[in-house]
Amino acid sequence: MASNDLNEARKRVSEGTSPSEGHAECFLLHGTILPLYTFCKGQNCPNFLSKEPPEFFLNKLLQRWEEKNNRGLFHHDIATCETKTLQGEYGFIVRLIEGRDIKKRPPEHGMGKVLQPFDAKMFNFTKIPSSEVICRFEESEQNITNFVDTAPILTPDSVNIIAINVSPIGFGHILLIPRIFERFPQRMDIESLLLSLYMAREAASLHFKIGYNSLGAFATINHLHFQAFYLPMLLPAEKASTECIATLRLGVKILRLLRYPVRGFVFEGGSNLKDLAYVVSSTCTFLEVNNQPFNMLISDSGKRIFVFLQRYAERRALGKVSQEMLDTQVNPAAWEISGYLVLKRRRDYEEASEQNICGFFAEVSISEKFQELQESILQVSKMNGKVTEKNLLDF
Repeated sequence: MASNDLNEARKRVSEGTSPSEGHAECFLLHGTILPLYTFCKGQNCPNFLSKEPPEFFLNKLLQRWEEKNNRGLFHHDIATCETKTLQGEYGFIVRLIEGRDIKKRPPEHGMGKVLQPFDAKMFNFTKIPSSEVICRFEESEQNITNFVDTAPILTPDSVNIIAINVSPIGFGHILLIPRIFERFPQRMDIESLLLSLYMAREAASLHFKIGYNSLGAFATINHLHFQAFYLPMLLPAEKASTECIATLRLGVKILRLLRYPVRGFVFEGGSNLKDLAYVVSSTCTFLEVNNQPFNMLISDSGKRIFVFLQRYAERRALGKVSQEMLDTQVNPAAWEISGYLVLKRRRDYEEASEQNICGFFAEVSISEKFQELQESILQVSKMNGKVTEKNLLDF
């Protein structure tokens, strides 16, 4: 593409205008040069082009994130934001980011439906500037892992992008946007979930957390994406006790969270990441079709996936949430439900306690519908012929 066409596309993005139908909306055009990280799907892939250690991907990711931070691309400096761990059974982590509710992009879609069509008129990630992109994240055609600083985009429709979150809640806060130009709405599918698991595997660290929010569970943009950041400690949800309620023929186990203030499931095991992604994406599809909002936490380098069921947006719409709670402007998305809460007012930060956070989660967690949803999720697995009957517990 000619340079003046590329400059015009960038100008349209900066002005917030849309190009004519059928044309790309931002800098990600055929021939655009971006950094590229390639991975292979196999469990034990050779790496002929690089002798880097297993943590190479994460180190490179955080290095480039810091470079973006030094360039002043973020709305705030996360390193200066106060953080503390609360005393109590769960060890909730709270972080003070004053005014984040003002700086963060507000939702541009209704919160009443989990499935909503993509709307090109609303903000979406094809409109982000190139300065916010860290790299492409693509499967290797040569079955090797490698990183190159410059690589042209030859097939825009298949481009996966890792970009910074300009309103970070933690160190290294990034977005993974699968097949960005296919403009998927925020709806789970097995290929996209598997891509996020490959990113978790490449990071090779217990401290690299990946989150996902459905619509109705405080996803703010209806364009398919995952979030991730680096936290050198376990989240409270990761430490919660569990009970196995089913074992599948694929080797995947479905567990139920115990003694955690938000109810949900944990999926783990399987002979490979694809098995795990298949089971979890099927569960997400069931929840989406039944208009049940949910949040997801991907943990342990992609080996454990938490799925939390919630009702906060519904209760808020019905006027059942207290004004005092609303005034905190805390929306329970994946990080909050996992036990990492971002507070926007100093008063809330100073007065934070396990008791008031558990009170907040009581407004979030599914209660009366949980047993019914659990039965339905397990029934979906049985219908697909994936459950070993002798290991399916009575419920």
